[in-house]
Amino acid sequence: MNVSVPKSKSLDITAIRQEFPILNREVKGRPLIYLDNAATTQKPQQVIDALIHYYTNYNANIHRGIHTLAEEATAAFEQTRDAVKSFIGAGSREEIIFTRGTTEGINLVAYSWGRKNIRTGDEIIISNMEHHSNIVPWQLLCEEKGAVLKVIPINDNGELIQEEYEKMLGPKTKLVSLVHVSNALGTVNPVKQMIARAHAVGAVFMVDGAQSAVHLEINVTDLDCDFFAFSAHKLYGPTGVGVLYGKRALLESMPPFQAGGEMIKEVTLQKTTFNDLPYKFEAGTPNIADVIAFKSALHFVHSIGKDKIRKHEQDLMDYAHLELEKIPGLTIIGKAKEKVSVVSFVIEKAHPQDIGILLDNRGIAVRTGHHCAQPLMDRFCIPGTARASFAVYNSRYEIDELVKGLQRVVKILS
Repeated sequence: MNVSVPKSKSLDITAIRQEFPILNREVKGRPLIYLDNAATTQKPQQVIDALIHYYTNYNANIHRGIHTLAEEATAAFEQTRDAVKSFIGAGSREEIIFTRGTTEGINLVAYSWGRKNIRTGDEIIISNMEHHSNIVPWQLLCEEKGAVLKVIPINDNGELIQEEYEKMLGPKTKLVSLVHVSNALGTVNPVKQMIARAHAVGAVFMVDGAQSAVHLEINVTDLDCDFFAFSAHKLYGPTGVGVLYGKRALLESMPPFQAGGEMIKEVTLQKTTFNDLPYKFEAGTPNIADVIAFKSALHFVHSIGKDKIRKHEQDLMDYAHLELEKIPGLTIIGKAKEKVSVVSFVIEKAHPQDIGILLDNRGIAVRTGHHCAQPLMDRFCIPGTARASFAVYNSRYEIDELVKGLQRVVKILS
């Protein structure tokens, strides 16, 4: 069922929505209003078609086969690597490692680079707004190596306190691992400046780009980050695919993350030599179909233009802030000066889970809970929030419906 959507100033949202089959369905007898894009975006038809085309026409394992199907699959797989290289401004295709997602990319760096380079007394810096995926791997590494984990605090608007960050940096700092955009607050962190400061003390810098890759123009060469991880499924692509970018010299110095087929040059019963980049970090049969389909997602974003998408999403976020703040008892959590299209909020006398259930009864999908950021929730002394997050196919009409739903929540729960 299609929803009547007013035309955006810069985009034909009705036409864009028609590219997403799932947006035609109903939930609880109402048209679906999908506002959980920070968790995962929906997939355009061209991505779905790419998956079907692979399995229908050239399903085969890659790299090692010499028959036609294997060569076609290998070519399509490697074309996605080239597309990713261009999408994030990497210097070479060998710096693009395919993973299962952002989480695996961070763990790869913690396991491989971290276990080789971190020693007792070394310091690793993260922040108070990190996703658990950018906390737990470093906690485990620090426990194992006797290193120290330091945490950059945030202010009441949900912004990193830069003065505290600068105080933490020193000769013992070996790694800074920071979220580019907070999944729970939408805060955009000034990572380029923070990277330069980390490098000034000789530290390596990793960026969690799970949320930023879809919203911001990314150029890893310009940022000068050492590692950058993100996921396809938050970027209109399939689940189970991620990317780890790493500077070539660092990747070449790191031991393999997993062992098995493809990551080897030669195996004897006495010794194994490892493959060149990027294959040294891609053991076993990869998620071939979804990597291939990811290229179609990148083409979808490119065809619209990130600048137009960002402008549209900014309009939605500004409008959502304006309308939600009119609701009695509602408080928005996270009001950073630099934000992307995420609005987290709490309502007096209403548990976030109850908010989510009542909205779902009206066909509105939002995320509720701690958003895998429990330390951040503790910082604001709340158990969690309800979170509405917007994508290119969302509209002001849907925000109006969200507001109506929340007004009903207030009446029922107050």
